[in-house]
Amino acid sequence: MLLTNIETVPGKTIVEHFGVVSGSTVRAKHIGRDIMAGLKNIVGGELKGYTELLQESRNQAINRMIEQAKQLGANAIVNVRFATSSVAQGAAELYVYGTAVRIE
Repeated sequence: MLLTNIETVPGKTIVEHFGVVSGSTVRAKHIGRDIMAGLKNIVGGELKGYTELLQESRNQAINRMIEQAKQLGANAIVNVRFATSSVAQGAAELYVYGTAVRIE
């Protein structure tokens, strides 16, 4: 599955349009990661636990979007965008969406 954040795929032609597809995941903070983040706030630096959590969340949401597109018969998703929102104290949703198409 080809993913792009632009409206077309350079060198390819969109031959079929399937509409919007999306994927999401809701994740809660992890107490162990919170403790390490608190320590990093004192000395500075990357919060690697949260970086890993966000990467896992992005991958899970993208995989769910790709599965939806495959079920429609798409081989590409264009105009891919990400959004986040808080859903509860200490929990957030990561949402990804795009337009499923078939390209040649």
